[in-house]
Amino acid sequence: METVWEKYGGSKQKAIMEFSEGYKKFLGESKTEREAVKYAIDLLKKDGFKDLKDVKKLKAGDKVYANNRDKNLCAFIIGKEDLENGMNILGAHIDSPRVDLKQHPLYEDSGLVLLDTHYYGGIKKYQWVAQPMALHGVVCKKDGTVINVAIGEKEDEPVIEFSDLLIHLAQDQMQKTGAKVVEGEDLNALFGSIPAKGKDGEKELVKKNILDILKKQYNIEEDDFISAELEIVPAGKPRDLGLDRSMVMGYGHDDRICAYTSLIAFMEVTKPERTTCCILVDKEEVGSIGQSGMQSRFFENTIAEMLAMAGKESHIALRHALRNSKMLSSDVSVAFDPNYPSVCEPKNTAYFGKGIVFNKYTGARGKSGCNDARPEYIAQLRKIMDDEKVIYQTAELGRVDQGGGGTIAYILGNLDMDVIDAGIAVQNMHACYETASKADIYEGYIAYRTFLRDIK
Repeated sequence: METVWEKYGGSKQKAIMEFSEGYKKFLGESKTEREAVKYAIDLLKKDGFKDLKDVKKLKAGDKVYANNRDKNLCAFIIGKEDLENGMNILGAHIDSPRVDLKQHPLYEDSGLVLLDTHYYGGIKKYQWVAQPMALHGVVCKKDGTVINVAIGEKEDEPVIEFSDLLIHLAQDQMQKTGAKVVEGEDLNALFGSIPAKGKDGEKELVKKNILDILKKQYNIEEDDFISAELEIVPAGKPRDLGLDRSMVMGYGHDDRICAYTSLIAFMEVTKPERTTCCILVDKEEVGSIGQSGMQSRFFENTIAEMLAMAGKESHIALRHALRNSKMLSSDVSVAFDPNYPSVCEPKNTAYFGKGIVFNKYTGARGKSGCNDARPEYIAQLRKIMDDEKVIYQTAELGRVDQGGGGTIAYILGNLDMDVIDAGIAVQNMHACYETASKADIYEGYIAYRTFLRDIK
């Protein structure tokens, strides 16, 4: 099978490298779902997209977006066909595994100030210790002020960390299973150690000093943590990996790698026959629940509003629009790792450099929680990809009975539309620094663009 590198041989590989530079910039500046939405809206506005709430009537060629609480985004390019005839949809999630601050996080112990946390999504907790971490998010004050926080990304800024036990004293720790080497309640981030000046007998002077710094530099008081959304993420920019610079290593490939490629492919569609749509959604890593998750009514409500603008205020019209739509659930798949071959089945595994990955179903044992795309739809996808000479592969997420994973595909499938998972293969998934092939990033973008333009 031809690889993507071979397809774009010689000087043509320059396009692969250049595209990844744009992706690396997005990845480095979008370490939370809020930052990803802001980055996406900035790109959309530069390309002429308007906020749907500022538009009264829609016509073919119009470009609009709808922003859900700064954490979930739907963008549309209106097609020539009636919206009730359905849409071509790309949907990716923009949340990634991380560690969140609790509502009362700040405390002092043994002359050190720490932050109490609760991890978000599925992580191997031992991978997150003794690493430079940054603090991102928002603090919402009672007067309505919203303070954006990003500490630890610039070279002259301090970082924070989760400490680990030194190997010299780790005899008991090393006997534990991987799930217990570091436990959730032990992920307390080191945040400071200098005491403030205080009166004789005054306690918690290090905490007092930290609170003074927070007040002076950020106008944040201790009670403001109650209405904050602060996330601890790996610090630093994405980096090229390999002497040949063929891969990208960075935090948050899952699933911002598919979010970026989907968004760029979507923005390049012009004058579509069917309305095209790009969904960037939150909360996938914890079940797609809540106001900004795919299970919320935001997407359906937005389509209903667009139909109403066309004079079709009908529940049936909405159901038709959804049923007639076709979607790629843009989510990552596992890339074969020769260091750990036993967890994959070679014939049904994704490999670096072999293009976008179609997963007929993801899910756990016995296909639990899967979407299981119908073969008629897969045949359509095969045809348009082959016609455009797009390199693609098919895979499952590991061996049967080995594990599995979930995506947003089944949620859109529940709306009666054709959906299949289609994403980019990643190694080290859910670790602090994940790895992907630049070739697959580029071919993923080409595949998404082909889908939007050619699927009927």
